Amino acid sequence: MSFANLKSSRGSSIDKLVKAAEAVSSKTESTKGYDDNRFWKPTRDKAGNGYAVVRFLPAQEGEDLPWVRYWDHGFKGPTGLWYIENSLTSVGQQDPVSEANAVLWNSGRDEDKAIARERKRRLHYVSNVLVVSDPANPSNEGKVFLYKFGKKIFDKVMDVMQPDFEDETPINPYDFWEGADFKIKIRKVEGWVNYDKSEFASPSALYEGDEERLEGIYNKLNSLSDFTDPNNYKSYDELKAKLNKVLGVDAGHAPMSAPEPAMTNTMEAPSIQSAAAADDVASSSSSDEDDTLSYFAKLAQES
Repeated sequence: MSFANLKSSRGSSIDKLVKAAEAVSSKTESTKGYDDNRFWKPTRDKAGNGYAVVRFLPAQEGEDLPWVRYWDHGFKGPTGLWYIENSLTSVGQQDPVSEANAVLWNSGRDEDKAIARERKRRLHYVSNVLVVSDPANPSNEGKVFLYKFGKKIFDKVMDVMQPDFEDETPINPYDFWEGADFKIKIRKVEGWVNYDKSEFASPSALYEGDEERLEGIYNKLNSLSDFTDPNNYKSYDELKAKLNKVLGVDAGHAPMSAPEPAMTNTMEAPSIQSAAAADDVASSSSSDEDDTLSYFAKLAQES
């Protein structure tokens, strides 16, 4: 879709985005993590607090949705080696960690289920954003970046597109003219990075609707197609070999030994190509636990 058509076609955007989000909620999809300067993330101080304002941006021409989602795994094995890789379930393919987790979960043993939880998939979303305010790094302001975020923030996006109450007007946060800035408010709560206080501002036209400036932003959007391209994922055999090495088992033997806990945001990520995906680790929130239990229940049904 060209910029010229973007404004005229935005009327049905909210319904389209909500239906797309509901559709992918019942599927498995994801991408390759990159550690490059296309990505922006908010800076946190020594106390773990952070603040920034961004504007979610529409889909690039030729792409249907303004976001993609993917899963990865991140845990340390008994060998001391890390397994940090994107999951093939992101592109609808079998993944060796998911298969190993299914074996563990279906054993019925609490200790095996605990191991499976340590190795569980971590969900990430990626969108283009315009950085409106970045007090810690003002040079980022006014620039377009990719922003990787988790389920907590995506739920906030869905909440404004599909509000619960009749007196609330749906907002398409990805709309140039009728969207809203997103205020990212980060706190450290019981050792976990927390985004609960993050919120959308009142709807307003970006740059007061100045179409020349908006078209300039539109032309700087990054493609999201890399994140759903199976060619950007390691093969099943490559991942299986890596998993066996991390767990210290011979090929053909089920990796059952317990890994060390998955990295949290407070731990130093190892220098691995896919380590960019290690920032947003599964939190201890009830909604995340519900999602995790649903995932393992699905594994049990499929095996």
